[in-house]
Amino acid sequence: MQCVILAGGMGTRIFERSGGLPKALIPVLGKPFLFYQLEWLARQDVRDVVVSVGYKGELIKAAVGNGKNFGLSVTYAEEGSVLRGTGGALRYAADLGLLQSAFFVVYGDSYLPVDLAPVWWTSGLGQVPTMTVLRNEGRWDKSNVIFRNGTLILYDKFAPDPTALGMGYIDFGLSVLTREAIIQGIVSDSKVDLALLFNQLSTEGSLRGHEVFERFYEIGSPQGLDDLEAYLRSINGWGG
Repeated sequence: MQCVILAGGMGTRIFERSGGLPKALIPVLGKPFLFYQLEWLARQDVRDVVVSVGYKGELIKAAVGNGKNFGLSVTYAEEGSVLRGTGGALRYAADLGLLQSAFFVVYGDSYLPVDLAPVWWTSGLGQVPTMTVLRNEGRWDKSNVIFRNGTLILYDKFAPDPTALGMGYIDFGLSVLTREAIIQGIVSDSKVDLALLFNQLSTEGSLRGHEVFERFYEIGSPQGLDDLEAYLRSINGWGG
């Protein structure tokens, strides 16, 4: 299986803690955050990883290399200073010939304690775009998904009033996409938020939902970083 990690962001909200490092390399309990993601993927039989890099991407490449130390094959889609947004980054990776016919997508600041295999099965082994969703009710961030009776009815990150629409779920940050969906839905060399493609797929009835029940963690904010470190300490039995 293949996974694309979207790690091109600058991390402006966490800049005081990052010391100017790309978010993917922010130390978490003394180890670059990206290392946790790669170790998680390797434990779940992912062997091919594409890291989409932009801001200080050369530092990420130097830290990870070809992925051999993680039991992975890692390649890079290097955007340089021309950032294309999360959707545009995936189209760029497709244009470089780096994407398999179907693949997982995660964000470069998200740690997701979830098994990949059930999500892959929900997607029909990569045949149908699939988004993991978590019952949110406004707890972690603004809800953006209508999910009922196992069916994803609507995803809309930009809905002005999610409550009025009946949105009680949130995008968990792990999805399965197809190369075909990227090529058909995103124009080459465009700056596009991946959320727009997900919205289009959901309104077409072409996006499946897979419910998960464990909260997600992220390092995009100081509080998020603190929460992740507390979680990692708890599961490893570390004090402090």
